[in-house]
Amino acid sequence: MTSLTSSSEKKSEKANIRYFFPKDPDKGGAKFSFIRRKKDVIEEVPVDERKLKKWRSGEASRGYARTKFHSQKIRAREKVFETVAEKAARAELLCAEEEGALEGEKTYQITQNDIRSTADEATQQKIFDLRLDQFGPYRLDYTRNGRHLVIGGAKGHVAAFDWQTKSLHCEINVMETVADVKWLHQETMFAVAQKKNVFIYDNQGIELHCLKHLDLALRLEFLPYHFLLVSASAKGYLSYLDVSMGKEVSGICTKQGRLDILTVNPQSAIVHLGHPNGTVSLWTPNMKEPAAKILCHASSLRDVAVDFSGNYMATTGMDRRLKIFDLRTYKELSRFQYNKRQCPGTLDFSQKGILAVSRDNVVELYQDMTNQAYRPERPYLYHRCDKLVQDVMFCPYEDVLGIGHGWGFSSIVVPGAGEANFDALEANPFQSKSQRKQTEVRMLLDKVQPEMITLGSGIGEVDLKTAEELQEERNKTKFLKPSKIDFTPRHKMKGGSKAGKIEQRKKGVQEQHLRSAVRDIVRTKQVEGRLNQRNKSRPGLTDGSSSLQRLKKKSA
Repeated sequence: MTSLTSSSEKKSEKANIRYFFPKDPDKGGAKFSFIRRKKDVIEEVPVDERKLKKWRSGEASRGYARTKFHSQKIRAREKVFETVAEKAARAELLCAEEEGALEGEKTYQITQNDIRSTADEATQQKIFDLRLDQFGPYRLDYTRNGRHLVIGGAKGHVAAFDWQTKSLHCEINVMETVADVKWLHQETMFAVAQKKNVFIYDNQGIELHCLKHLDLALRLEFLPYHFLLVSASAKGYLSYLDVSMGKEVSGICTKQGRLDILTVNPQSAIVHLGHPNGTVSLWTPNMKEPAAKILCHASSLRDVAVDFSGNYMATTGMDRRLKIFDLRTYKELSRFQYNKRQCPGTLDFSQKGILAVSRDNVVELYQDMTNQAYRPERPYLYHRCDKLVQDVMFCPYEDVLGIGHGWGFSSIVVPGAGEANFDALEANPFQSKSQRKQTEVRMLLDKVQPEMITLGSGIGEVDLKTAEELQEERNKTKFLKPSKIDFTPRHKMKGGSKAGKIEQRKKGVQEQHLRSAVRDIVRTKQVEGRLNQRNKSRPGLTDGSSSLQRLKKKSA
């Protein structure tokens, strides 16, 4: 009897057990099934507002759309953006890496030898010098993921290599002057601005293209989201080349003379050019005139740099001053005066806001320069090179600063300079060959058109002024009354001369005359607009002066 009850109990226990099998993903089911009891309630902790502000793409749209449907559509899109920002802020818990820093009051006394003696082996390998005193001074550029480096000497030496493993990709001598070097969207291709033209090489040193229309280029920049190669020439031309199609998008004659200072805002893709008259001009490929001009110095500029947030700009000039500007208001925030024997040169911002300033053969590094009204008495770090510094650049996602000078290249460690946690979908330093191919395909699919480069984003906002003007034009044409027409319809047989038919024919003739009157008004406005546009450039017409003014009566 006991055995029978035990077996029955086992059967009842098995009957109470519920088995859940995952559905086939190809048939619309999920790969895994999760079951939650009804009594279990999961409460989400609210996210800190400071973290949400970091991940928000911009401000909410202002105003209302034309219809209620479009307003609801805009609000739904904003809700999706807010959800994405909240999820990104919650995912920060997975970022376990912490930023480095130097603690103490006299950090400027710490040398690279001191860091090498106390750091681990991986950090020690990041401090090295390349003695190349025959082909300098050198320009340099890191890839977006911070893994690969290309250097170009002024006397023709070009080398590309993985600076972490010290494995050389290629090393060539182009046998002519090299003005600048720049990686393209991947580490498989890089551009070299040579004496006459710009050349494209692969990572094996094989020449792929000769861009003859980019002649006498002095500086190069690359916009990765737009696939645009930007060049500034000695003739004063600013050129945009789409490397995905090999087509020149825009060529602008700036009329500002020699263009040897060029940088790009990483947030808005606006090009910043420095000029000898002390101004900085902001350019887009859609305009033949500068979108904005900022008078920064009373003398010639030496370099311009924009931080990673896109809100602050640093400039140096021959007046021995370093200035910080707010690009949201185009106002000067602070200025720092150097001594008579010291003139600041090249600049660069790190991902965490550390500013590198070169001065002759010395590189100074400052923290939080955008939040200070006066230059600190002592820098955060201080490094002296063997020869005059030509170029400085921070390595992305690494606490490393690359320095190009007259005797080659130097790599130093700057604790707290780079972003500690990287997004593998954005820039992966450890990507494989297949991942690199997939990344290239995804970047081409997500390519942004050059028309989207504007000084003000304006995305998600309603242009109320233009909508009001259009409505006024519609009202004018809607209530326009043409001159009265004396029209008497002729008599028709078979009911064609009934009262209703006669009124219908009269109304048709009036509408036809109304359309012709509106057409004449529109043509007149177009002609007047062309004449006004043409007369703007003719002096003596815009101010109302004319040769017939002498015939008018003079007022007593």
